Amino acid sequence: MKLLTLPGVFAPISDSLMLADAIRHEAVGPGGRALDVCTGSGVLALAAAEGGAATTAVDVSRRALLTVRLNAMRSGLHVRTLRGRTFAPVAGERFDLIASNPPYVPSSRHGVPRYGASRAWAAGRDGRLILDELCDAAPAHLRPGGVLLLVHSSIIGIDATFQRLRRAGLVDAEVRACVRGPLGPLMRAQQAAGAIPADLEEEDVVIIRARAPR
Repeated sequence: MKLLTLPGVFAPISDSLMLADAIRHEAVGPGGRALDVCTGSGVLALAAAEGGAATTAVDVSRRALLTVRLNAMRSGLHVRTLRGRTFAPVAGERFDLIASNPPYVPSSRHGVPRYGASRAWAAGRDGRLILDELCDAAPAHLRPGGVLLLVHSSIIGIDATFQRLRRAGLVDAEVRACVRGPLGPLMRAQQAAGAIPADLEEEDVVIIRARAPR
């Protein structure tokens, strides 16, 4: 699927494409509900909608949501778009599948940016500001047996994510896919800025899967 991305919207790269494949393997079809948090271009939302799931995409960026609507229209798919941070726009709703490629690059600032393209990747000094929020709140938005899929780098701690998911009440947390490679341009830039240890040369990009108890 060839996607359009408006200026200022982060174009999908290999981590999003890995997660899109994982979404397809979940086979949430007609009658199911899917949620893409931090949607960006909408590649994850479209992967869920292709399978027939009633799909919602959430992002803080108006341009991202417009990008999703344009890509859905071009693909002949329907995706509901809502603006806001993480789960705030879907308060009280539950889904069979929640997927997210959240901002996960450590940065030199404590909080997340309020404006600009860096909102798509900058996630505080430890890179976990949005990820931890997702782990903590996801159980309240999953149907019994519903699945959470997350992607992030080993630089910000795979075990920390497992522990967070288990404390939140999710079960069967596992690494569903892993690709090892050199640091990408964003990680290199933050390494040069001192936000990432200088001796790191490689990272694992992982997809983590967990589910709500039945």
